[in-house]
Amino acid sequence: MLTWNLQSVFKARGIERPYTFLVKAGISRHSATSILNNDIFFLRLSHLELLCQKLNCSPNDLLLWVPNPNNPLPKEHPLYKLKKEAPGFDLAETLKTASFEKLNEIKNILSTESPPSTNP
Repeated sequence: MLTWNLQSVFKARGIERPYTFLVKAGISRHSATSILNNDIFFLRLSHLELLCQKLNCSPNDLLLWVPNPNNPLPKEHPLYKLKKEAPGFDLAETLKTASFEKLNEIKNILSTESPPSTNP
């Protein structure tokens, strides 16, 4: 079953008030409530694009697939790319409590990563 992975993305981004974030991003109050309650039967592509822009992510980051035991799929099925493991720790809390030395190490690691290729 496909479902939303928004809470994990909000947590990773340090967004403590997701409803306010969604409304300020331009999503109606009703839609924001439905999104946060995972009570959405459809989502406008414009909303999906807006979420990706504001959260700096792709649609794959916002979706989560939970396999249905009554309808197993082969392990190489593309939906398995949307199956995410829960993080083993709270990144935001880890960063808050990390030493200054560790934060500098993280900054150096992130700044030395090569940017994604923009080849057509």
